[in-house]
Amino acid sequence: MSLIQFQAVSKSYPIYNSPSDRLKELLTFNRRKFHEDFWALRDVSFEVSRGETFCIVGENGSGKSTLLQIVAGILAPTEGQIRVDGRVSALLELGSGFNPEFSGKDNVYLNAAILGFNTEQIDRIYPQIEAFAEIGDFINHPVKTYSSGMVVRLAFAVAIHVDPEILIVDEALAVGDIYFRQRCLRKVHELRDRGITILFVSHAAGDVKAIGDRAMWLDNGRIREIGETDRVVAKYLAAMVEKDSAYLQLKKREPRAEAGPVEAPEVVTQIPNIDHRYGDGRAEVLGIVVLDAFGRKLPILQPQSEIIVRISVRAKERLNNPNVGFMLRNHLGVDFAGTNTTREGCELPPMEPGDVYTVDFHVQAPSLYPSSFSFSPAIADGTLITYRMCDWIDNAISLQMGHSEGQIYGYIHLPCKVEVNARLEDKRDVAEAQLG
Repeated sequence: MSLIQFQAVSKSYPIYNSPSDRLKELLTFNRRKFHEDFWALRDVSFEVSRGETFCIVGENGSGKSTLLQIVAGILAPTEGQIRVDGRVSALLELGSGFNPEFSGKDNVYLNAAILGFNTEQIDRIYPQIEAFAEIGDFINHPVKTYSSGMVVRLAFAVAIHVDPEILIVDEALAVGDIYFRQRCLRKVHELRDRGITILFVSHAAGDVKAIGDRAMWLDNGRIREIGETDRVVAKYLAAMVEKDSAYLQLKKREPRAEAGPVEAPEVVTQIPNIDHRYGDGRAEVLGIVVLDAFGRKLPILQPQSEIIVRISVRAKERLNNPNVGFMLRNHLGVDFAGTNTTREGCELPPMEPGDVYTVDFHVQAPSLYPSSFSFSPAIADGTLITYRMCDWIDNAISLQMGHSEGQIYGYIHLPCKVEVNARLEDKRDVAEAQLG
């Protein structure tokens, strides 16, 4: 059953060159047009089922917030039909729905009353809201005295405790501190498990991939892609890389005087899996393999062991600043860790067409929770800030992490030395005493 349904929805805003143009239009009773229409949304159609977590990605200005405001009932569409069945709780722009002159407590009661709660019902949920927000005595102070993070804390606490059937979360969580942001994401997961329908907008691709059942990519007010989350996010990120590359200007270098292409002594030519591949094609990943310290192919990752991630690449055009690397992802598709030659301070020489390089990354595998981890190799041309992606392969090889001797709490076990009732010595004093 669909709780949210958009059918050919469009939304336009009138743009006036000056305030007088608005007045002229009013004086003619709108018979003459003195404005231009800006279409924030154009012919958008989609459905969201009950209990589904539906994520929306896109650049700033792509129409995401406008769409959410239409779902929340704040805006009406210019064209098309919408249907929203169920109580909607929305966390949109920072402080939206709050009266800055009222205290936090007063705003809680006001917002809950607007959603149809009576005083007795609000009294029952208020302690939970206050405890989750964790803003202390500020709950009794005017909202205009709050920091942006405190506003988000209170807004999110209200949104999740008013028994929503549809929860809308915009990018507002990005301004919260990491501690509260993690609490919010855990709460989103909890609501998701309870069957609450969630519309989630974020620029954090990892969060979208971790919680989204489906995703939609908005581009200039139109649907560019809609469907399975990993596929949509991958295409969106690829497009962003391509857009970034349009601004890249590399310093021209003279072609290498050497005769013939460079050939690596050892070349990997196997790519076990390709979920998605993108890049401008100026170079390609030939293969990837994960080896142990003795150069043997690994069937499984062992905690606290040295591994070698070997990647072979070939240039098809000249690359002035080749950069080879890989991304490590967990079983949820979240980018867990990654590195590249430039990040590690290894500057590769320019590549001419036909050159083949093989790069070995010697990595000390930490103690991770036992799960499947995938390696996504890539080659780019440029710096860490400005670059052109030549070839990227999603999840080219996957390996299972073996069990550690001890329990893994969370995602990773950090190497740790434990001392009890110890006194820390000032190493400077010890050094001076030895010299004396």
